[in-house]
Amino acid sequence: MIMHNKVFNFFASFAFLASVVTGLASCNNWLDVVPDDGIPEVETAFNLRATAIRYLATCYSYMPMEGLPAYDSGMLTGDELWDLEGRIVSNTSTRVSAIMSNIAKGRMSATSVYGNDFGSMYEGIRCCDILVDHVFDVPDMTREEKEQWVAEAKFLKAFYHFNLVRKWGPVPVIKESLPIDSDVETVRVYRDNIDTCFNFILRLLEEAEPFLPATNPSNDEYGRANQKICASLRAKVATYAASPLFNGNPDQAALIDNRGVALFPNKNTKEKLERWRYAMDACKHAITVCEAEGVKLYDTSLISYPFTDSLRITLALRNSFNQRWAEDNGNPEIIWANTQMLGYPTGVTKANTLAFFFQRLCLPILIPGRTDMLGGYRFIGAPLKIAEQFYTNHGVPIQNDLAWEGVNTMSLRTGDAEHNYYLEEGYTTVQLNFDREPRFYASLGFDGGIWLGQLSNYNRKLDPENVYFVSCRQGGQQGITSAETGPVTGYFPKKMFNYQSTWTGDTAPSMYLYAWPMIRLSDLYLLYAECINEVEGPNGANSVDLYKYLNAVRSRAAIPDVKTSWDTYSNNPGYYNSQSGMRDIIHRERINELTFESQRFWDLRRWKEASTEYAKGIYGFHITGSAPEDYYVRTFISEQPFGLKDYFWPIATSYIEVNPNMVQNLGW
Repeated sequence: MIMHNKVFNFFASFAFLASVVTGLASCNNWLDVVPDDGIPEVETAFNLRATAIRYLATCYSYMPMEGLPAYDSGMLTGDELWDLEGRIVSNTSTRVSAIMSNIAKGRMSATSVYGNDFGSMYEGIRCCDILVDHVFDVPDMTREEKEQWVAEAKFLKAFYHFNLVRKWGPVPVIKESLPIDSDVETVRVYRDNIDTCFNFILRLLEEAEPFLPATNPSNDEYGRANQKICASLRAKVATYAASPLFNGNPDQAALIDNRGVALFPNKNTKEKLERWRYAMDACKHAITVCEAEGVKLYDTSLISYPFTDSLRITLALRNSFNQRWAEDNGNPEIIWANTQMLGYPTGVTKANTLAFFFQRLCLPILIPGRTDMLGGYRFIGAPLKIAEQFYTNHGVPIQNDLAWEGVNTMSLRTGDAEHNYYLEEGYTTVQLNFDREPRFYASLGFDGGIWLGQLSNYNRKLDPENVYFVSCRQGGQQGITSAETGPVTGYFPKKMFNYQSTWTGDTAPSMYLYAWPMIRLSDLYLLYAECINEVEGPNGANSVDLYKYLNAVRSRAAIPDVKTSWDTYSNNPGYYNSQSGMRDIIHRERINELTFESQRFWDLRRWKEASTEYAKGIYGFHITGSAPEDYYVRTFISEQPFGLKDYFWPIATSYIEVNPNMVQNLGW
């Protein structure tokens, strides 16, 4: 191999073509490519477009696999999904890995770094650099297509850097991969400060966007970067850069390398505000780009079933997350979804995909008489505090609703005709499950709660009279039957399961496969509202936009607008008029809207609120109780250790041993 074609960086072995992703089936047929004669070398990879596109596929193959429990760093790692401790490996853990729950349970160390894709991200970055260096050598491509591929490589390079930064904080920025013959000292790189990292990522995304297509030309290319995705990622990255964890964070002032360089530079108020202003403009731009291409909130107008308004609303809220993106009449709200998890990348089997086995193993089987020899274990639950976080039906937190003053949320109450669209009539449950916002019922399954879907054969004609409800007290169909089954807390993450997933026979489940949403429009709306508030408060020059987009999300959720909710129903009228009050409102709105979407984990960190939230501990109901008065008891499950060091991953000890210039994160 010709020496000048070789490039490498310190963090990855020189295997410049890793296994090509082979499993983006259906949604990514264009990436379903494997070299006919094995792995090509650089000299041959760019001889023709037919081989060069295989190399582009390799660049995409390093995408982090959000939505896969074994790989998603924001899924089982935090405090909104809790894994059953000690479930049998042979039955479940090889199919839905419990490995990442070790982060949630405080078991991370510098010698056991869970979710450690530090090296693979730099491999992906190196692949992108090689493509940029060689794509213009391809003879049978137009200049426009070459420029698009370069833009895609820049987009991916930016995203891989961002994935590193949000986990490890300051990292070495790879502007250009180093020659293979670089000396040892050259490759012992230093970590760049956090502002250099974000500036580099944002610049790459700015450079890439104009050369990307406005949208993907066909469903087969969903997952490839386009202008909507690029602009939206830039908005998200910019908001992270402006957030307290990264923006002049005084808690990280002691992180200084052996050159004396502060990796979190001190900033004054004006400098911090500049970050928020840039993020505000980036969010506005992204919304404009997306809406111009037809991206819109998923709403009840897309539901054709003859339901009551309440059931239509909850189904629309579920579908906004788990309805397929890349299909005819698909989900118009999804801006970017991870098509990796629809297939089986190298080293990942069908048994590890969320789309199949997560649903099969974690979804409670609701159809009377149905069982499954490998399904319905229900070993993932939502802690009680997740149920408590949702608003009341008045659109304010429980503790702020005048109608809930003096109400014991744990008191028993029987379902009645007034609430039979959410709760089983005549069934005894708990006050906490009554009179909540629709996102509560769309997101959570619980004892006595209605669960729309999972018919034996829906045939896309959901029968509103044939709706099941959950019975998960001991002795109920979804109750605990052994130490290997749930419920874990008494609440199930219903939002993660599409209504079209069914059991057609005792051992023949049919699981609806969907690509894991990484950015959807409601996420972008709330980022924009957050940025406006941080720049100018709730009553500044852009307040019309702040309320417009915040209330658009609330309106889709069928709750009153912010001012109506707080002025009419709360014990704190006008709370939204202060910057701090509006900040709390926006944060809670994101938490409620994006529950179970691998967003809460990152948001709590970037806001520096994780330590407060985790200190609350993990609680659920007394799941071995059979009578209501025995079951509905607030029961401690686990502490959740969290300290300053836990805001960032440790750098693996092995990396630091090889490169002593890589100073370790604080506390590790």
